Amino acid sequence: MGNLNEEFRVKGEELVEKVRQLIHEGNVRRLIIKDEDGKVYLEIPVTFGVIGALLAPMLAAVGAVAAMVANLKIEVVRNEEPAKKADSPDDSHPEA
Repeated sequence: MGNLNEEFRVKGEELVEKVRQLIHEGNVRRLIIKDEDGKVYLEIPVTFGVIGALLAPMLAAVGAVAAMVANLKIEVVRNEEPAKKADSPDDSHPEA
């Protein structure tokens, strides 16, 4: 299983909402917040546990970055969806 990378350009005021949206998508492994010149401001490893208790302080840090920089880039590292195996069980043939 590999990684897929994407990049989004956002305005500072849109940053927190976009980060929240990306985290809730579920297949994101890491978010890297940079300015237009590529300077990294924040790198967030996203794990299953980040949805709960760690989300609020993390979004506060993202908000602080958004207040400092007008135009940002978010690099998103995603888990590549595993290909379906040919020998996996199929629901169309119920077992007897």
